Amino acid sequence: MLNGTHLVAGEWLGSDETFENTPIDGKPDRFAAGTVELVDLAARGAAASFPSYSATTGKERATFLRKISAELEARREEITQMGVRETGLPLGRLNGELSRTTGQLELFAAHIEAGAHLDLRHDPALPDRQPLPRPDLKLVQRAIGPVAVFGASNFPLAFSTAGGDTAAALAAGCPVVVKGHSAHPGTADLVAQAVAAAVTAQGLHPGVFSQVQGGSRAVGQAIVQHPLIKAVGFTGSLVGGRALFDLCASRPEPIPFFGELGSVNPMFILPEALENRGAEIAAGWGASLVMGAGQFCTNPGLAILVGGPQAETFVQDTVGALAQTASQTMLTDGIAEAFRKGTADLANTVGVDTAVSEPVVGREAAPSLFRTSGKNWLANEILGEEVFGPTGVVVIVEDMVEMHKVANALRGQLTCTLQIDAQDYELTKPLIPILEQKAGRILVNGFPTGVEVCDSMVHGGPYPASTNFGATSVGTMSIRRFVRPVCYQNMPEELLPAV
Repeated sequence: MLNGTHLVAGEWLGSDETFENTPIDGKPDRFAAGTVELVDLAARGAAASFPSYSATTGKERATFLRKISAELEARREEITQMGVRETGLPLGRLNGELSRTTGQLELFAAHIEAGAHLDLRHDPALPDRQPLPRPDLKLVQRAIGPVAVFGASNFPLAFSTAGGDTAAALAAGCPVVVKGHSAHPGTADLVAQAVAAAVTAQGLHPGVFSQVQGGSRAVGQAIVQHPLIKAVGFTGSLVGGRALFDLCASRPEPIPFFGELGSVNPMFILPEALENRGAEIAAGWGASLVMGAGQFCTNPGLAILVGGPQAETFVQDTVGALAQTASQTMLTDGIAEAFRKGTADLANTVGVDTAVSEPVVGREAAPSLFRTSGKNWLANEILGEEVFGPTGVVVIVEDMVEMHKVANALRGQLTCTLQIDAQDYELTKPLIPILEQKAGRILVNGFPTGVEVCDSMVHGGPYPASTNFGATSVGTMSIRRFVRPVCYQNMPEELLPAV
């Protein structure tokens, strides 16, 4: 059952203004809209809970995370069916995403239970050292304080209410205030109920988790500017993310804004791989482009290859692969409209040829494909911008020299992909140092739309892929965003933190 209200420090509170979700069928549900006043209550509740919650042991927080996972599993059918209704994503995708959500909660639980996040260091005192003695020095990572998390439109579970940012912050010992995404408020409502049940079951301070739904831009601005919020996790558009990033930086006390903002995720196809596996790569690329209606931040929207007969065959093979895909429902009317405009802008750019294009009807979008030359791509900045949806651009370069020019001209990316065979290794070696400066993840002979949640994963990159190139929003290393090192000098054992 939906509450239709906001979870604020253990209480379900309404507001005067309301809004509706936009289900793919049936009558919409109505929800209380967020307000600046609710944000203030949530932030104050989070701050009040911080002393007790940050003092819990890793084992205690691990038990809490596992309890959230169990509460989500208990509500699996209700949550996934609501997710399908609100987003148009298939049930299989939502079930997989819920499993990823519970899985990363379990992963963080094991990580903090083992103390792997603490980075404990000790330099014992050297009282007899000359010319000066050394004091006793101990270092440990400590929670930074209340964290704001913005739900993502394209991942109603894994990157939203109880998703990766929330899991990492709670694992670190930080209370969380979630700004629910208006694209799936019903799903967020049900997930918040699961978290609330876990908070109660573990006897934690109720301010450890709050969720404020919907509302105007002022609500999001109030969250990032609230003086009690100490960091922000965000997944969304470049325009919206950059605006919030600037607000965080302009605060009297600036705070870190960990924003994942977008990427075209280029794929470089080298000559031998193109000759030996062109058809296979085209089929795989086409499938990756249309997965989830192309609504993945790691959607590989750019393919760069040297011109010639194999390149022409590759384009036609990709056209054939895309032709087998029917239209798909996009997440929201706004995303569908942005996709319509983005593909129209590509089609109208000088020097760009349209290989596949179908009109967007309502929220239904079919795949599209464009091609251009390396020279034209380098001359048109718009060709390097993300079009969120099932679309790709083939860039035909004259030679490897021009391929390097394209690589050097790229803005920051989440991923870069290399399609190579053994005979391409020598040509590949000069590309790798370039791509290391462009992306957080470089992959070989695959497609980037699968992001493994594990210790080694990096989901981030240079701006504008993310606002902090040293951070990741996926994997256990993401906990580092919400802790900071504290050094204790000559601190008596009795006064040190329990860890």
